[in-house]
Order: sequence, then C-alpha cells, then structure tokens
Amino acid sequence: MTKMPDLIYEAYMSDEEAIEVIERLKTKVDQDDIYVITHDDHTDRVTDRAKTNTVGVNERGVGDSIKNIFRNKEDKLRAQLMVLGFSEEESNILEEQLDQGVIIVVSKKPGNGTRTRRKQE
Repeated sequence: MTKMPDLIYEAYMSDEEAIEVIERLKTKVDQDDIYVITHDDHTDRVTDRAKTNTVGVNERGVGDSIKNIFRNKEDKLRAQLMVLGFSEEESNILEEQLDQGVIIVVSKKPGNGTRTRRKQE
C-alpha cells in the first residue's frame, strides 16, 4: 500500500500574504515540497516571486498531463490537488475555494497521510 504524504495547507487572499507564509515555511520545509495552486495567473506570480513549485508533469505524469488537454479549468485544478495527495472530496472543497479567488499554499512531506489546515496567524 502506498503511503500518502502529510499535507499542510491554507488559503490566502493576496499574493503578499501567501508569499510571506511561504518564506516562513521555507525555514521548516524544503522549497521543492511547497506548492501554489490558484484559479488564475496568481500561480505564476506567486511561484516566481517565492521560488516554489506548481503541480507539473513531474507530479502528474505524462498520462495525466495529456488528459489535461481535454479538461476544463476546474477539473484540472481538482486533478492537481489529488496528485498532491488530497482525496476527491477534499479536492472538490478546495476547488470551490479557488473559485472564490484564494491562493492555496500546500507543503507536503512523507508521512502517514495527515491533513492539517494551517490556522491563520
């Protein structure tokens, strides 16, 4: 049985807020294990400034990347969340938040599959 990663995540309303949290996360987590997911061009802006990851071919695999050609934006986002280790139900809930314009920052590490929603400071 494949072990699921431990995920720590939270939703943010601004690029600056997300980047500030990412910078603090980098002191505890390898930056290669920090991902940013948004519904629009926030993803590139945040990842470029904070030097973090997006969910790419390395995480999705070639087959899923090809499927994305035929998926709408919402399905692509749900697929990205599931690739990171979220369940289908969790991915649906988080995708609804993305519809509201939030930026989701996820850090993952090997573990037993726990999910922790980071409390806003």
